[in-house]
Amino acid sequence: MKFLQVAPAGEGYRAELAEGPRPRPAPDEALIEVAASGVNRADLSQIAGRYPPPPGEPEILGLEVSGRLVETGENVCALLAGGGHAEFVAAPRGQILPAPPGLDLADAAGIPEAYLTAFLSLVVEAGLSSGGSLLVHAAASGVGLAAIQIARLLGARAGGTTRTAAKVPAIERAGAELAIDTEKEPFADVLERRWGRDAVDVVLDPIGAATLADDLRVLKIGGRVVFLATLSGAKAELDIARLMGKRARLIGSTLRARARDEKARLVARFREEILPGFATGALSVAVDSVFPAARSAEAFERMKANRNVGKILIDWR
Repeated sequence: MKFLQVAPAGEGYRAELAEGPRPRPAPDEALIEVAASGVNRADLSQIAGRYPPPPGEPEILGLEVSGRLVETGENVCALLAGGGHAEFVAAPRGQILPAPPGLDLADAAGIPEAYLTAFLSLVVEAGLSSGGSLLVHAAASGVGLAAIQIARLLGARAGGTTRTAAKVPAIERAGAELAIDTEKEPFADVLERRWGRDAVDVVLDPIGAATLADDLRVLKIGGRVVFLATLSGAKAELDIARLMGKRARLIGSTLRARARDEKARLVARFREEILPGFATGALSVAVDSVFPAARSAEAFERMKANRNVGKILIDWR
């Protein structure tokens, strides 16, 4: 089978289609013929040598796919710890979801990593529920747009930030009541003017150091900040007095390194509580762009340059 090998090349990437053996599924795995794979920032970290796959997982890049179950022909999508950027992948059975009916099979590759990360962060970790309020940083990313849609599905209000004015309409289309261009004005100032002081139950934050202080500023009493990444740096000064006064919680969350049985429980709950939203039209996959595997270097470069609005996919068909 063909699979991607990607390496840094100057300011961009060099991607080659290599040949390797088709995966042989273990008893708790199923073989998927891949239709499309999703590109994620975790791929860029792995290419840079900073984010190796968990022990025992494939070294091949790729954390989510859509495709066809070889044993049944069923259209599915799957969450992976590696191996997705290839023509075939052996996926843990507990991490496989049916592809939503009516959704293009390639687009379904944009569901697993983005939506499960958002569901884990908002619902499982932070307990967001009906009547609550959410602020999402980097809201035009795949995870950001998924988080806004999940919040609306739950009956919570949502706002999002971006540093790019052209991305504001996409955040609004996803259902955000408030889309903030942080190049124009600090997000905390806008939130306090529009929603009032201490108005946010949950902040979903992949930025890190640069946003921590104002995350705490906008929280309600008992609010929660969930950190997914550290795009602006991992070390920040913390106002412990404000943290105590808000009775707030800072939560760190990752998905890839969790054990397969934990992921299976998460996927089962997502399938029951969230996945039906795709069939009703309440949820959708925001696809930024689709690249053929032979042009996959362009996909990684687009992600690195932060030009995408939603998911970047690689088509293997």
